[in-house]
Amino acid sequence: MMLGPQRNTAPKDGSVMSLKEIIDRCGVSNVHEVRHITDEYGELVFYKRKVDEWNRVFSNILGPPVKPAGVEPSQDDRNLAKDYGGIWVNQTLFKKEFDGFTLIAMYWPWQDGVHVTLKMAHLKK
Repeated sequence: MMLGPQRNTAPKDGSVMSLKEIIDRCGVSNVHEVRHITDEYGELVFYKRKVDEWNRVFSNILGPPVKPAGVEPSQDDRNLAKDYGGIWVNQTLFKKEFDGFTLIAMYWPWQDGVHVTLKMAHLKK
């Protein structure tokens, strides 16, 4: 799957990583549909049965979720996610601050219980 060049982000191990590379860490077999990938934003759909693999990837890069599913989002969470459709109780939000930018990732579970939309954004400070 070729998604094109992306903005580099720095995972906590100090190496350089792009939005595409983050997605590639889970492998193509875990992706149902790639909707949009740019330097600033990525959106895809993955299979809910693979959520543990995605959690490992994002936890390694961004740390644990700042807003796990089942927890009411704070006003800060809402403000951070408002340009990307918001954040609700049943959704998950990861966030990490880097030099000059913040990286967020959100899981939006579908009502079918099979799919999850992943939204990632590279926010300039």
